Amino acid sequence: VTLVQEQRLCLPAAGCPGPLGGPVAACGMSRLLGGTLERVCKAVLLLCLLHFLVAVILYFDVYAQHLAFFSRFSARGPARALHPAASSSTNCSRPNATAPSSGLPEAPSARPGPTAPVLPPCPDSPPGLVGRLLIEFTSPMPLERVQRENPGVLLGGRYTPPDCTPAQTVAVIIPFRHREHHLRYWLHYLHPILRRQRLRYGIYVINQHGEDTFNRAKLLNVGFLEALKEDATYNCFIFSDVDLVPMDDRNLYRCGDQPRHFAIAMDKFGFRLPYAGYFGGVSGLNKSQFLRINGFPNEYWGWGGEDDDIFNRISLAGMKISRPDIRIGRYRMIKHDRDKHNEPNPQRFTKIQNTKLTMKRDGIGSVRYQVLEVSRQPLFTNITVDIGRPPSWPPRG
Repeated sequence: VTLVQEQRLCLPAAGCPGPLGGPVAACGMSRLLGGTLERVCKAVLLLCLLHFLVAVILYFDVYAQHLAFFSRFSARGPARALHPAASSSTNCSRPNATAPSSGLPEAPSARPGPTAPVLPPCPDSPPGLVGRLLIEFTSPMPLERVQRENPGVLLGGRYTPPDCTPAQTVAVIIPFRHREHHLRYWLHYLHPILRRQRLRYGIYVINQHGEDTFNRAKLLNVGFLEALKEDATYNCFIFSDVDLVPMDDRNLYRCGDQPRHFAIAMDKFGFRLPYAGYFGGVSGLNKSQFLRINGFPNEYWGWGGEDDDIFNRISLAGMKISRPDIRIGRYRMIKHDRDKHNEPNPQRFTKIQNTKLTMKRDGIGSVRYQVLEVSRQPLFTNITVDIGRPPSWPPRG
């Protein structure tokens, strides 16, 4: 009854007036607590709604991403199923394979094929040169050993530097007959030297067939022509005797603005130039210089005289001889007896005096020979030729 009466006391009056204030204070406290609780509930409800909205947004965003991914994946599957040949051709790794055509124009490849790297020019002063070399001819020198020592040399004695582009392509030409022992030593020393000099080169051994009188200059003419037949890019020609080995790799086997004489200080001459007009042993001319003097003479049968004739040709053509420093142009000669059928030419002095009269008709334009065999060995190219026989009487002129 008392509780009902208190409720009645609270209900009629909105402001809960009362003389004593007991029931009125209780009513005010209840309303205050109720308002606070209501505000807390609204805040909690708003937080829940906010959380729900965030969850919905994230859900639809992730769903959209998954939907796009699976749609792309499912779109690729039927294309491969409809065109199996096209899909398999894209994975073909054989460079010469031909894929079946689907009747549609081929799309350009997104990845271009690999291109050869552009190598820098070879330096004028190669960095790997050694300088003065120790040259000896006492140790046995089998060709198999020389081949193992030069793995980068290709069949036929060809070599190209792997790290730079040389300015010249050099043909090294050796007149030859019955000098296999000397050739092994020459190859043993010269291949490493030429490789260190960063040369693009080929070695040509021009072997005179038969036992008739030897003709060095004519064999050199043959070597010039035969080397150009194999590679028309040769623009420098080094003519070297097989028994001469340089003692310094700074003596660069290159061609210059003037004909080059390399072997200027041989041990057999006391490491001195025997006379000012000497042009024997090892020399070099570029293609235009060689043609300008009509090559070398063909009529010097036997030993001696042809190198002096070549010197005269160079002088008559208005050119000069260039030489290395005498400390660099040193050579060792392999000691040997004079070759059979290579006796001194008794006519050499007369012929040297007539170079001006003979150089236009006797040279690269008049050389006659027959190639008998071309054999490309691992370290050199051997060309065996028949160059004929010497005349029984001296030619006129």
